[in-house]
Amino acid sequence: MIEDKNQARTDLSDLGEFGLIDHLTKNFKINHSSTIKGIGDDAAVLKFNNKIVITTDLLIEGVHFDLSYVPLKHLGYKAVIVNLSDVYAMNAKATQITVSIAVSNRFPLEALEALYEGIETAAKIYDIDVIGGDTTSSTTGLLISVTAIGETENEVYRSEAKPNDLLVVTGDLGGAYMGLQVLEREKEVYKVNPNNQPDLEAYTYIIERQLKPEARKDIIKLLKDLNVKPSAMIDISDGLSSEIMHICKQSNVGCDLYEEKIPLDPQVISTCEEFNIDSTTVALNGGEDYELLFTIAQEDYPKIKANPNFSIIGHIKELTEGLHLITRANTKIPLKAQGWKNFNA
Repeated sequence: MIEDKNQARTDLSDLGEFGLIDHLTKNFKINHSSTIKGIGDDAAVLKFNNKIVITTDLLIEGVHFDLSYVPLKHLGYKAVIVNLSDVYAMNAKATQITVSIAVSNRFPLEALEALYEGIETAAKIYDIDVIGGDTTSSTTGLLISVTAIGETENEVYRSEAKPNDLLVVTGDLGGAYMGLQVLEREKEVYKVNPNNQPDLEAYTYIIERQLKPEARKDIIKLLKDLNVKPSAMIDISDGLSSEIMHICKQSNVGCDLYEEKIPLDPQVISTCEEFNIDSTTVALNGGEDYELLFTIAQEDYPKIKANPNFSIIGHIKELTEGLHLITRANTKIPLKAQGWKNFNA
C-alpha cells in the first residue's frame, strides 16, 4: 500500500473497537421505510412487504485486490457494488447492506476513513441503508465482507431459460480484465523504477471498469418500464462463458453464442492488440464487468431491439445440442469456462 509519509496517522488502538465503529459509521443515514433500526443495537430490525433477497461477498487482500494500485476509497465503493450487482441479477431492488472488516495494525484510522468514504459514496448513489457490521483485527491484511439485502415482487432465477429464448447482455465486456492488465504492468514498471509516473490517460475507461465498476440498477427499472421479464438472469462477475454455462446448467438447456455479437469497447480492442491478447477470449473469460446476462422470450425482441443498453448475443437451444461459440468464420467451438476460479492453485 503506497502511503503519503507526511500524512497524519492515527493508530486504531487509540479509538478501540466501539469508538472505531462509531467514528466510521457516524455519517450513515437511514432512508428506507423497511429499515426500522440500523446501526447502534445488537442487531438491525427490518420490515418488508415483499420477498427478500440476501447475498454476501468476501474480499481478501492479496486474493481479490492489490493495495499497491487500488485506492482504499475505490475499494470500499467496489465492495458494495459487487454485492448490489447480485441483488439486481435477481430482478430485485437493493435496500440495505452490512459491512464487516478485519484489519491489521499496519492500517491507520485515516486508511479506514478512506475505505468507508467509498462505502458511503456507493450507499448514497445507489440509495442503500448501511445497517450494521463488525470490525475485528487481522494478522493477514485487510478483509471486507459485505452482505446486501433487497426486495422483489418478481424475482428471476438462473433456472428458467427455455429453448428459443434470446441471450442478451448489457453494456460491453472485457474492460475490467484489460484494466487489470494495465495496472499490473505499471506495477512492475514502478517496482523497477519508483520515480516513473505512469501515463494512464489512454486507458481511463478500462481502468475505471476495474477500480470503480458500476452495478446495473438502471436495467431493472428499464426492463420493468419495457414490460420485459427475463426468463433467467445472472451478473457477469466470473466471465461471460462461465455465466452462460451457469444459466444453461441450471436451466438444463444448451446455447449458441455468436462471437461477432459480443459487445466490445474500442479501448478494450486496442488494448488487447497492444497486449497481443485475443479480445474474444478476454470477453469470455475476463470477469468483473458486473453487467447483466439474461434470456428473454422471442416475442419480447421488439421491445428491446433498438435499445443501446442491450446486445443480443445468441439463443438458447435444447440441451442435446450442447453449448457452442459460433466464431466469425462460422465455426462451432464447444463453450468452456476459463474465468475466475477461487480454488485454483
